[in-house]
Amino acid sequence: MFKEIPDLLSPAQVSELRAIAAASPFVDGRISNPHSTAKHNLQLHDQVGYQKSSQLLLQALNGHEDFRNYAFPVTIAPPLLTVYQPGMRYGAHADAAFIPLPSGTIRSDVSCTIFLSDPAAYQGGELVIHLGARSVAFKGAPGSAIAYPSNTFHEVAPVTEGQRLVAITFVQSWIADPFRREMLYEINEIAALEGLGMKPDNYARMQLFQQRLLRHWVDRP
Repeated sequence: MFKEIPDLLSPAQVSELRAIAAASPFVDGRISNPHSTAKHNLQLHDQVGYQKSSQLLLQALNGHEDFRNYAFPVTIAPPLLTVYQPGMRYGAHADAAFIPLPSGTIRSDVSCTIFLSDPAAYQGGELVIHLGARSVAFKGAPGSAIAYPSNTFHEVAPVTEGQRLVAITFVQSWIADPFRREMLYEINEIAALEGLGMKPDNYARMQLFQQRLLRHWVDRP
């Protein structure tokens, strides 16, 4: 299950992130994955810009209730700005199971792409998520995001014109199993949307069921 988040960032936050990207140097994205033959993009290579942009993005992610409800985050890796210029792409892949960070290694349970470019400003560059025999392509509006299980096969289609600016991050979740995480999200959504219309005794029983599942399924880091 993937989760589209249309309103992660405000227009002012998008403008600030674009300004950081415009003023910062980028290097070959394979600096962080030198053995990859699929990866062909650029990534931010400026400590000041990285700290400023990642802090802004982390605050937005941690402050967005729908994202938290979907991902059950324990730790969110500092988001990284990446650029795709004409001819660049990221071939089909699954994200690494473990992501090394200065504070320690995290397990990647949920991946997240945050769109910063206007979709009309570039051609190609769709995020393509493969779901068995079918594929779904995403090209989000500035400030929107999509989150999906990190073990999902996905790719970035070649950019043929313009420039694609996005941020990427990875989440270690309290619920490691994607099926269990999806079930908890759906149950919690139903409770939030319909709970007040239920008889109080039944609503209390549903809340008990939710908490029992959390206690049973939570995966402590």
